[in-house]
Amino acid sequence: MAHPPVHVPKGTRAPVVIVDDVHVEYNVFATGKRPSAADRKSLRLKGRGKQMRTVHALKGVSFTAYQNDSIGVIGTNGSGKSTLMRAIAGLTPTSSGAIYSESRPSLLGVGAALLKDLSGERNIILGGLAMGFTMDEIEARYDDVVAFAGLEKFIDLPMRAYSSGMTARLKFAIASMATHEILIVDEALAVGDRTFRKRSEARIREIRDDAGTVFLVSHSMQSIKDTCSRVIWLDQGTLLMDGEPDEVIAAYHAAQDK
Repeated sequence: MAHPPVHVPKGTRAPVVIVDDVHVEYNVFATGKRPSAADRKSLRLKGRGKQMRTVHALKGVSFTAYQNDSIGVIGTNGSGKSTLMRAIAGLTPTSSGAIYSESRPSLLGVGAALLKDLSGERNIILGGLAMGFTMDEIEARYDDVVAFAGLEKFIDLPMRAYSSGMTARLKFAIASMATHEILIVDEALAVGDRTFRKRSEARIREIRDDAGTVFLVSHSMQSIKDTCSRVIWLDQGTLLMDGEPDEVIAAYHAAQDK
């Protein structure tokens, strides 16, 4: 199957992530629920495999991400955006094809784990330790993390008392403690307010300018335009277009208007 033209950036930069003809398939029940191992065993024993169907979530996706790229990932719901990001992060196995990365990607999504029974302060400490910081390093960054999240008045409260927006701000602020060579932001900005989105977009640009590579999955075309140097468009698991943000977004909008 022919692939769309590969976007080649100006100048010479090192490739950081190579996605080579990646397919992802998985089985689901007719209801759309992924079966557990016990479910699959039960169906085999009962000979009722016909109740399951195969979903082809990614179909031959190929592209290369380079150092300093900030890549927006767009597409309608169910187009394969999150599946692709999880595959790049090593959380979803590929059925065929391969993904090569210069370093381990960090996935920041709305499902990133925080402990709801602990305070925001304790979550900052645990998050910092998980990323390899010492207590002295965490202490040096602590005030900046709290200020970035805008949670000065709430940082001592348990996370279960936080709104979805407060939780999203803290997740991003904790992730921003570290310098990421490859950062994947999957809709994490969507639940923040306008001020926080601008702050986060500025941080993404800082990561990119510090020789990092960023993937941003978002339905906000304005955030994509303000933040990204390049956009890839997925549709039903296929990479339709890869290029300059204005060009790809215009084509995407034209397709939606048909």
